[in-house]
Amino acid sequence: MTRRTVWTVLVVVAAASLLATASIGAVVVPVSDVFHVLTGGAATDPGHDAILRLVRLPRIATSAMAGAALGVAGLQMQTLFRNALADPYILGANSGASLGVSIVALAGGASGPAFVGVLAGWGRLGIVLAAAAGAAAVLAVILVLAVWVRNAVTLLLIGVMLGAVTGALVSVLIVYADPNAVQKYMIWGLGTFSSASWSDLALAAPIVAVTIVAVFFTVRGLNALLLGEGYARSMGVDLRVARAVTLLAAALLTGVVTAFCGPVGFLGLVIPHLVRGMLRTSDHRPLIPGCALVGATLAVWCGALADLPGEQMALPLNAVTAIIGAPVVITVLLRGRKQGGAV
Repeated sequence: MTRRTVWTVLVVVAAASLLATASIGAVVVPVSDVFHVLTGGAATDPGHDAILRLVRLPRIATSAMAGAALGVAGLQMQTLFRNALADPYILGANSGASLGVSIVALAGGASGPAFVGVLAGWGRLGIVLAAAAGAAAVLAVILVLAVWVRNAVTLLLIGVMLGAVTGALVSVLIVYADPNAVQKYMIWGLGTFSSASWSDLALAAPIVAVTIVAVFFTVRGLNALLLGEGYARSMGVDLRVARAVTLLAAALLTGVVTAFCGPVGFLGLVIPHLVRGMLRTSDHRPLIPGCALVGATLAVWCGALADLPGEQMALPLNAVTAIIGAPVVITVLLRGRKQGGAV
């Protein structure tokens, strides 16, 4: 197929996925009702109208936003570190967010510090702020070090070590925490696309959209980095600036998703590989919008499958993404071995 045909198929699949995932669930909503609501009308059944507007459409919009953000951030990380197994959380954003949430959820009781107790009393908003603050703190350290560290591999190792330290601190908090608080923290760690509201999206979606558009201005540097830092330097690319801008964009995309949806695994790792295979190119000009579109589509289906059992019970989102993503990662590993090179 030509690239134009591939793009046409991707757009059609994305539109069909929107209608299908809004229709299926514990209560099946006719596609005609979905179409009427999407075009500004009302469903024939008031119950269906409420389900679409209050439950399914916010979930679909959240999952599309998260999938697009993680897909683009994963592409950036794989290019920057020239590592097929890099994902948006490789520099510790996940661990930083987990530490922030664990401090609020596990140590935010009456005996905790005043500001932590206040955040804990804010419920979900406190969790969102704690996750954003934790991810921002870790990634701020990485951004500062990116100015001083000349080697991307060294920076990657530093990120892994920071993730290990924050993970250890979370483990210590779990040991001394109340079991009910631990359960609350563990539920957050499963990830979900169903908790965000329209007001949350009004805050998160513009940040994601503006950041993805800004990534287009880094295409020249990303394409040069595909052939190594030496080649990029010979092409006049300022490696420190390119590295810092790439990390900042990926940090914003990952931090927003983690704050509102929890740590969502596998999508940022899998999506760039799927898009490269579909478009048969390493040029970031088509890859960036491709990762956004495919990421949104795949995340919408993951969210629908996770909520398929019904409102009273849902599958862990990260279990669904792992079931879908693990075969892709295995394929990448086997392909690298077949070609005789390291992945």
